[in-house]
Amino acid sequence: MVTGANVSSSEFGNLQSVELLPNGENISVTNGNREQFVSLYVNHLLVKSVERQFQAFSRGFHKVCGGQVLTLFRPDELELLICGCPVIDFYELEVAATYDEGYSHTHPTIIMLWRVVNEMTVEQKKAFLMFVTGSDRVPLKGLVHLTFIVQRHGEDSDRLPTALTCFNRLLLPEYSNREKLKERLIVAIENCKGFGLT
Repeated sequence: MVTGANVSSSEFGNLQSVELLPNGENISVTNGNREQFVSLYVNHLLVKSVERQFQAFSRGFHKVCGGQVLTLFRPDELELLICGCPVIDFYELEVAATYDEGYSHTHPTIIMLWRVVNEMTVEQKKAFLMFVTGSDRVPLKGLVHLTFIVQRHGEDSDRLPTALTCFNRLLLPEYSNREKLKERLIVAIENCKGFGLT
């Protein structure tokens, strides 16, 4: 909430008021000072309000990745290194996948799996990646370089798929039809947070 040259925000249920200018509570925003206000507000929102958290991140990052090596990266390369690849190409994951316990790339359950996965929304694909690997980020070199194993986990049943995230291994029952596979997989990936199904 903005009142004059003052900004209010809620922190853990408590309303905190920050003056963008000294005595900002008594200064009205007008056409004459709106550019200054916008500049102060943007600086507060993007710099000052996250300064403590950013400093902690920066200290940790420089402990792990500090030194002259950082000067070798352009900003976009550094972002890629920290955040991973923004493009999720599940065809690469399909190519990289290996199979165990009787599954192969031509097995009917595996064919159904990739059809279901390729029909998912981007958010569902990220959830699938999180379910199997423990991260919704694409590795720096892309999904084609990810170790991903789909293991047969018994006959057709009502059990949900499970995952061994440390090994990027999907434990998938041999579902009898595509609708069942899709429904069970969606339930699993949407409910895998915390001490859930992974």
